[in-house]
This record gives sequence, structure tokens and C-alpha cells, in this order.
Amino acid sequence: MRMISKTSSFFMALSIFFTVLDGGQVFAVSSERLDMKIDSARIVLQEMKEMPESIPEDLLNQSAGIAIFPSVLKAAFGFGGMGGTGVILRRDKETGEWSPPAFSYIGGASFGFQIGGQATDLILVIMSERGMMSISHDNVTLGGDASVAAGPVGRNAQIETTIAMNTGIFSYSRSKGLFAGISLKGSVVGPQKDLIEDYYGSGTTAEEVLFSDKIAVTSAGQKLIEELKNY
Repeated sequence: MRMISKTSSFFMALSIFFTVLDGGQVFAVSSERLDMKIDSARIVLQEMKEMPESIPEDLLNQSAGIAIFPSVLKAAFGFGGMGGTGVILRRDKETGEWSPPAFSYIGGASFGFQIGGQATDLILVIMSERGMMSISHDNVTLGGDASVAAGPVGRNAQIETTIAMNTGIFSYSRSKGLFAGISLKGSVVGPQKDLIEDYYGSGTTAEEVLFSDKIAVTSAGQKLIEELKNY
């Protein structure tokens, strides 16, 4: 019983730590802070673009969307966890145009002997419209509800359409200047509903931001979209 209590306490403390530090669900977050979150995603893309081992252009050209999570926090003391918020954008496969960004979160747990903490940039390239719908609507478990694989790297790598379509999501991480595919099986991704309402207005949903033409793109959102187009 004592072990269960300690484990539960650890994850509760870890959850509160991530939530309060990120400003996600305890208090309303100002538009200025959310602009900064969007801009952090833009900077991740900008820096990634300059790396030869980054996401292949061909992969983005076949994608249905992208989720960018700057500085996801990972902490461990025997049991470990990671979590953070970012943005997700949908790409219209017919026109190639990108939607305004909706806020999203990622979180997960790990087990085994481990200690320490770090911040890592995470990126998910979502290949299917169905995957985009799932992530915008509810919590999705990577490797469970949606297939996920470490993504291929190399800016000019050619990706076969059949391979891309058979993989629901490609995942990437960047830590200490290195950029590579990563396995995120077991992690949960979903819409950050409170931040979406804080930014776009009460009652606004991720589906409206990503799939309708009702939401106006903000200045910060437009800069992120331009960065994606320039990629």
C-alpha cells in the first residue's frame, strides 16, 4: 500500500507541476502568453529548417497536419513522466493551405531506474485526415488509438506515398541540438480546450479552428503558417 501511495503521489505532484508551470488549466492564460507559445513553435520550425537531418520536405507535402510541442518537460525519480503544450495545424491536402493553430497537449509516463530532468522539442507529423480528426476531438494514445513511428530524417529524403499513408503519425524530438525520430508509444495527445477558448473565445473548439473557415488567423498564427510554407 505504501508503494502505491508513493507512486500516486509522485504522478499527482508531477501533473500539478506540469500544469502550473505551463499555465494550462489552473488560471486563464493571456493572449500575449499564448502568442509566445505559438512563436516558440515557429522558432522550433525555423531552427529545424536549418538542420540537414530534419523532417523531409516530401513528408510534410504529403501530411494532413503537424503538431509542435516546444520544450516538453521530462522529469524522473524512479518513475518518470513528460508533458507540455504546443500547437497543432491542419494541412488541406487539396490546396496545401494550413489552418490557424489550435492548442494541444502531450503527456506520458515511463518506468524503470531513472533520475533527472530535461526539456525536449517534440514534433508529430500526422499523415491522415482521420488522425487529425481524432486528435482534434479527444485524447489519443499514440501506439494505441493511432499508430506512431519514429520519423525518417533528411531534408531532401524522398518518402514513398504508400509508406507515408500506412503510418498514422511520424514522431520527432530535438534535445541538446540533435534532431531525430523518436518512439512516443503510450503518450497521450489531445486538444488543450481551455487554452483554445482563452485565445479564440469561449465555446471555440479545436475542430472549428482546424476544419472550418470561421476562425480568423492571428498575427502570431500567420507567422507560424508562413514558416511552414517556407519549409
